[in-house]
Amino acid sequence: MISALMTWAVAWTEGIPIPYSLRTDDGITVLLLCCFFMSSYVLSRSRKFLLQSVKDFMLHRERTSIFASSTAGDMRYLLLLILQTCVLGGVCIFNYCNDISPDLVHHISPFLLLGIYIGLCLTYVFPKCLIYSVLGWIFFDETTTSMWLESYSTLLYFLGFALFPFVLFIVYFDLNLQSAVIIGLILLFFTKILMLYKWLKLFCNNLYGSFLLILYFCALEIIPCFMLYQGLIQLNDYLVIKF
Repeated sequence: MISALMTWAVAWTEGIPIPYSLRTDDGITVLLLCCFFMSSYVLSRSRKFLLQSVKDFMLHRERTSIFASSTAGDMRYLLLLILQTCVLGGVCIFNYCNDISPDLVHHISPFLLLGIYIGLCLTYVFPKCLIYSVLGWIFFDETTTSMWLESYSTLLYFLGFALFPFVLFIVYFDLNLQSAVIIGLILLFFTKILMLYKWLKLFCNNLYGSFLLILYFCALEIIPCFMLYQGLIQLNDYLVIKF
């Protein structure tokens, strides 16, 4: 009788699925360690270059773009930092989707989901660089366009530095969903404000132009964020149905 009860208790206990947690995922830990070592390596190699980029962004220096004066090594480091920003953004999206739809990881591999979300961030970031280049080539001179692309890249890789401690908090300190969303929106808000500041500095010559610029800014920066969110929700629904 006792043996039967013990067998039933074990079977009942084994039948309770353990909810997925990013904190216990070794893959997430390895990914964050790689981001940490990569940031440390880039800072040790291009610290002066990164600091100069921040000074140029804030002081709005009228000079040739750093893209023309940087070395091939510096450009590789910057691309790595932008890639890191997309990776950390994918982790943030993964954590958000896991909180609002915990059954998703039971249908699809967490690594596949994370790869999809990182790819979504890459799809959002790099085509925008192409769009900015095309628009700058049509409406503005090469120097102004290069300065904007430089500023856009500066914001992206320093956003990655800001996202790293944020990701550590949401993964290892069990930051609740509401707080994570608020902090994430604050980071996004300040990034967009800095982008708007740079737009006004580079492309605005009068008050009338500033109103048009704000409309263009909403079309290129604000509306795509809502489209990305709606696409993310639709993508999750599709994945649940498909798998």
